[in-house]
Amino acid sequence: MKHLIWLLKWILKAAIFFTLFAFALNNQQDATVHFFFGTAWRTPLVLVVLAAFAAGLVAGVLAMVPRWWKHRSAASRTLATATSTVAPSTLPQPPVPPHGL
Repeated sequence: MKHLIWLLKWILKAAIFFTLFAFALNNQQDATVHFFFGTAWRTPLVLVVLAAFAAGLVAGVLAMVPRWWKHRSAASRTLATATSTVAPSTLPQPPVPPHGL
């Protein structure tokens, strides 16, 4: 069963890769992106799409950073409060790894 799931994942990854590869091959004609002050960027269309995708990823991650910081600081405050109010003997102990690891 494990091998079947592994195989299906790789088939899905291969299908996505070949679909994107075919998209790139079919969009090799030049596109011109006009910026401000008369500047322009002339490049294959697939690079324009890739650049737009990368810019979207960066914008999304940057938009999430303040919330990540907020949650991280709240979690550290909660952890500090929880460990200071609980007696050390009642804290769960980490599991002992098996020999050889």
